Amino acid sequence: MKAAVCREFNKPLQIEDITIAQPQEGEVRVKLAACAICHSDITYMDGGWGGTLPLVLGHEAAGIVVETGAGVRNIQAGDHVLVTLIRSCGHCADCENGEPFICSTSFPIDMNSRLTSEKGEKVGQGLHTGAFAEEVVVDQSQLVTLPRDFPLDAASLLSCGVITGLGAVVNTAEVEYGSSVVVIGCGGVGLNAVQGAALVNAAPIIALDLVEEKLIAARTFGATHTVNPLANDAAEQVRALTHGRGADYVFVAAGSPKAFEQGLDLLAPSGTLVIVGMPPTGQKIAVEAGNIAGSGQKILGSKMGSTRLRIDIPKLVALYGAGRLKLDELITGRYPLEEINEAIDEVRADKALRNVIIFE
Repeated sequence: MKAAVCREFNKPLQIEDITIAQPQEGEVRVKLAACAICHSDITYMDGGWGGTLPLVLGHEAAGIVVETGAGVRNIQAGDHVLVTLIRSCGHCADCENGEPFICSTSFPIDMNSRLTSEKGEKVGQGLHTGAFAEEVVVDQSQLVTLPRDFPLDAASLLSCGVITGLGAVVNTAEVEYGSSVVVIGCGGVGLNAVQGAALVNAAPIIALDLVEEKLIAARTFGATHTVNPLANDAAEQVRALTHGRGADYVFVAAGSPKAFEQGLDLLAPSGTLVIVGMPPTGQKIAVEAGNIAGSGQKILGSKMGSTRLRIDIPKLVALYGAGRLKLDELITGRYPLEEINEAIDEVRADKALRNVIIFE
């Protein structure tokens, strides 16, 4: 099969023919229909998180099941499925505690990638997935079945960007109706935080970004107000829109320590800062501890929107079917695998919300 392989950090991906092994116990092979490009893939390929090369990135995908290994339950060949990086063993402390999205159990596939190059070298599966390829082999816990009529290009967005942004609002922070919300960074994840805030009837919903086109998009996803910090004092604008208090919730979807620190300046007393974006390894933020304690403010980390796949995905599918969840509007462009580097460059340059690789 063909795959886009990362062989050197900060370099374009290479289209290669590689071999994919049969699924082992508890694993499933999926022929992909679509894989969206997430900023996490770009951070990874730029060396922001280190790792061993070569590997295939891509983790926001959907496709059709080709083959199942022994012991696979409730999934069979021909099923249309969502493919995610969320993987859970079901029996560790985190899974038992209802937090499968932070399961840290090692799986057999971690020690022995199912991908091999033409020269016989092992090729890693980035973020447990490796979906910049025509097929993937993943653990069954990473899949959720979809209705046969659900468009698979739109479905791929549910795998990461939608659940990370919307889930941060609904699951991690549990935002109450009427709460004031600020979202910093209006890319694919941030727009879904805006969309989540609109779904729970937050007000006002204030979107911050440096790119005017993204602020325009934020309005269509439910933002009641937009602020470009290059043109206006963000803290002053937020206070003016929240009766001088600041926001009850600030969601930082940009993976930038500066954005995290800015978010603290926008919080109301007793407000909550939710860190959603993933910065490169080693980056830190400065916090005035006395202000946090004295104001009763809270800082929450949100991994993958605290998503429980088999509970949350069917709800999102239903919302899309009812016309209440925007997915198609997130897709800026569709590209063949051979043009993946051009698609990535557009995302990197803030010229796209989500570009999607379409497989024949």
